[in-house]
Amino acid sequence: MADDPQSSDPPPVRLPVLPLRGLVAFPGLAMPLLVGRELSVTAAHEALGKDQRLLLLAQRDPECPEPEPDDLFDFGSVAYVHQCFRNEGGTHKVIVEAADRAEVLSLARESGCLWAEVRCVVESDVEGPESEALMRTVRARFLSYMQLQPTLPEGVGQLVTQADTAALLADTVAAYTAIPFFDKQKLLEMVDPTARLGTLADILANEVALLEIQRGISERVRTRLSKSQKEYFLKEQLKAIEEELGHTHPGLEGVSELRQQIEEAGMPDEVRKIALREHHRLSQMLPLTPQAVVITEYLDWLIHMPWQARTDDNLDLRHVARTLDEDHFGLAEPKERILEYLAVKKLSDRMREPILCFVGPPGVGKTSLAKSVARALGRRFVRKSLGGVRDEAEIRGHRRTYVGALPGRILQSIRKAGVRNPVFLLDEIDKMGQDNRGDPASALLEVLDPDENYAFSDHYLEVEFNLSEVLFICTANVAANIPPVLMDRLEMIELTGYTLEEKIRIAERHLMPRELDAHGLAPADVLLPRNVFRLMVEHYTREAGVRNLRARLARVLRKIAAERADTHESPPEPRQVTPDLLRQYLGAAPYRRQMPGPKQGVGTVTCLAWTEFGGRSMVIECSCMPGDGDLTLTGQLGDVMQESVKTALSWVRSRCARPGVIPMKQAVDLHVHVPEGATPKDGPSAGLPVVCALASAMSGRPARRDIAMTGEVTLQGRVLAVGGIKEKVLAAHREGIADIFIPAANADDLEKLPAEVRESVRIHYVERVEDCLREVVPAFRGQFRSRADTHVKGRGDVASD
Repeated sequence: MADDPQSSDPPPVRLPVLPLRGLVAFPGLAMPLLVGRELSVTAAHEALGKDQRLLLLAQRDPECPEPEPDDLFDFGSVAYVHQCFRNEGGTHKVIVEAADRAEVLSLARESGCLWAEVRCVVESDVEGPESEALMRTVRARFLSYMQLQPTLPEGVGQLVTQADTAALLADTVAAYTAIPFFDKQKLLEMVDPTARLGTLADILANEVALLEIQRGISERVRTRLSKSQKEYFLKEQLKAIEEELGHTHPGLEGVSELRQQIEEAGMPDEVRKIALREHHRLSQMLPLTPQAVVITEYLDWLIHMPWQARTDDNLDLRHVARTLDEDHFGLAEPKERILEYLAVKKLSDRMREPILCFVGPPGVGKTSLAKSVARALGRRFVRKSLGGVRDEAEIRGHRRTYVGALPGRILQSIRKAGVRNPVFLLDEIDKMGQDNRGDPASALLEVLDPDENYAFSDHYLEVEFNLSEVLFICTANVAANIPPVLMDRLEMIELTGYTLEEKIRIAERHLMPRELDAHGLAPADVLLPRNVFRLMVEHYTREAGVRNLRARLARVLRKIAAERADTHESPPEPRQVTPDLLRQYLGAAPYRRQMPGPKQGVGTVTCLAWTEFGGRSMVIECSCMPGDGDLTLTGQLGDVMQESVKTALSWVRSRCARPGVIPMKQAVDLHVHVPEGATPKDGPSAGLPVVCALASAMSGRPARRDIAMTGEVTLQGRVLAVGGIKEKVLAAHREGIADIFIPAANADDLEKLPAEVRESVRIHYVERVEDCLREVVPAFRGQFRSRADTHVKGRGDVASD
């Protein structure tokens, strides 16, 4: 056995097979493969699941769609799979690196792909004068070949120069030389490096001679032919020469198909000229070179963009209104605006598409309303979230000079929609950022401006695309966070929070049917009465929208689904949800309709605040103690809110420090605290409640906690208008507060307040601080009979107190 030459060969191994069509893989080279057949994809995944190795075997007939074992050569290359990912068109891109030659011992189809038992061929190192002479000859002839073949990649010459062994040099030159497919397979099957170098030397000599003749022909005819005649003659001549010598490459067949697709894509004339120019460049290159892959992907994007495809709008206003009402309860203002847009569009075709922006807290239906608009119009719907986007290239794309460049999100979504007039939702536009990579908000100007978006240019495509027919809809939680450069382009439509009755109706009409279907339950399987819905809304959610309500309802239905799946009854009895059962499913109620604790307290008042999640109430506490006149503020108060507290304190000290109100006999320290200290708070609207809290604490008189208030105050005691009034009133209604004090200047903000809220709360409009202070601190009702009575007569009078 020791003398047996076969004993040194590596043992056979069993590997998945990836068939190659018109391509021979030589050891030592890495290449990308576009894989679409199921047996090839399965082979790549099998390799990744084990030791990353597979066998690359060329097909005898490149046109065979489903090769059998007899359709493949018996000699190939063992390769390592580095990456495998799915492209948009359904194909896969596999990055492989061929390592060793291998001889097939057996081949069979199993488990969805071909499997082969192979033995790797060990190539011996060849040294000596003959080998060195052949290597120098092949290098010199290949460099001459490169000078006559400008379409070769730039780095090939360096690869050939750096090849330090006869085997690596022969395989590198064979891979990049345009020789017939079957000749390449014969070179692969030559195990002796010296024999391969000799064969390559003869092939290169023939190719160089042919290219020199071709160059001479070109030089002679260039001065005699016009441009069009020259192109036609050279293409036909090159085609005839390649057919005569058998140098055609199967990969070039797709170039003609691209030309036909360009003609059928319906591109504008300018775009078509650019596509044909790139197609001409591609036809002069060798397949699978990096530049050829880049141009092919670029042409693929141009071909599959919807240059002419569009959907017809359904302009039946009754149908649109009915569709919007089916999907959403309430939301009268945005529905009215959409119907106005359709009415004008029905009468005039020259109207520009509006840029609507739905602004409101989470869960009020901004995204779902945009989907309903698309369904009502009969348009396709695409959505892109802009939250956290900081790179301008996300909007305009990368230039093709970068590796892995792609168009921006806008054109990617348009291609995905397949039409030029979809409903395009730009979600969370208020959460965009910017850094050293550019400002995406500025890039969106060209997308959203009707005067510019008819000729939008992406950095990748570098051609104009018409976005004027796209109906853009933006969403935001906070209008103030939208970049100022975009505000002028947007038509703001506010979606405020829902009332208690509206939430119950939404849960009954929309949430319940959807969740029943999602959990595999029929309407007759669950009986959930209205009083249980009311209990769930009042005591298990506290939000402007219905997102948490949907989560609670889903939790209840999951419990019921689990019970029905575990029961042995056939059919199971319907499950009726009672208040006690709801508590069993959801646990103790985290919220109460009535405010906990005593209704009065010294230095404690209720304030109304606005957040990006809607309105809410919060408590302001103040304590007074002997000291040096220091003021302490806690609760993560912002700069504006701290200034508001100081303004309120100055008014209290100047207007209330007198007998019968706040007798100031000694200096005191004050501590103002707003609970939930982990949450930052800011804004001037806490001025009015801070005045009441300070006056209560400094006088020792209790303040009513069942009154909620909001408003900015001045040093003269005037109450100024603040924002978010409607959301604040809705929050007070949700929490069971009956009396609300707001600035008189905000009276117009409550015109569209729901009737049920108007009937259940008492709204008091105040112009001065005294109007509120008399009601919040009952002990002060007889102290401020007129405005003149609130002024301090002099410092001496206060001191003599």
